[in-house]
Amino acid sequence: MSQIQLWIAENGLEVGDRLPPERELATRLGVSRATVSQALVAMEVVGMVSVRHGDGVILIEPEGSTKVTRALRRHARQLPEIIEARDALETKLAALAAERRTEADLTAIDEALAFMEREVAGGGRGVEGDERFHAAVTAAGHSRLLAKLMAEISDLIRDTRISSLSQPGRPANSLKGHRKIADAIRAGDSGAAAAAMQEHVAMVSDVALFNV
Repeated sequence: MSQIQLWIAENGLEVGDRLPPERELATRLGVSRATVSQALVAMEVVGMVSVRHGDGVILIEPEGSTKVTRALRRHARQLPEIIEARDALETKLAALAAERRTEADLTAIDEALAFMEREVAGGGRGVEGDERFHAAVTAAGHSRLLAKLMAEISDLIRDTRISSLSQPGRPANSLKGHRKIADAIRAGDSGAAAAAMQEHVAMVSDVALFNV
């Protein structure tokens, strides 16, 4: 990560500039592409860059490595609490969605699944589709207070979402988990919906970037 920051400084990149593709950057720095990929994810999580599928990596805020390290450690400490909150809130919301969903809710869930499927099929991580799916399930629960609580932790969830979906094979597995949740909601099986959501949250909680 420090090598990328040094390269950015040496080449005079400013906010809004695009970084080279991962493969090219790895060659220039003399490191593996996997190393570059993980470093860029860390930089994205702490708000230094924005990774846009089809548009590359855009510099948002060039900062020192000390800030990055502190931010990642803070996220690592928060992770268990974030997972606990997601487990409590989203498991309940999935059960409520199975009981209360309308046809419009099911359509929104299906549209979110289709969007994420297109993202993943196109080589993306499916971050936006993932957000849309969980938002659709939350809406289908028809609980204003639980929805408000989800909104309160949405930024924290997004950080872990980015990191989780950046791991190899995770987007496809996440999509599979979403389909299992959606099937249970469509069937009106609150127990199965809760179990599927709990299993999904447990899977995405394995965030390698924060295991430091």
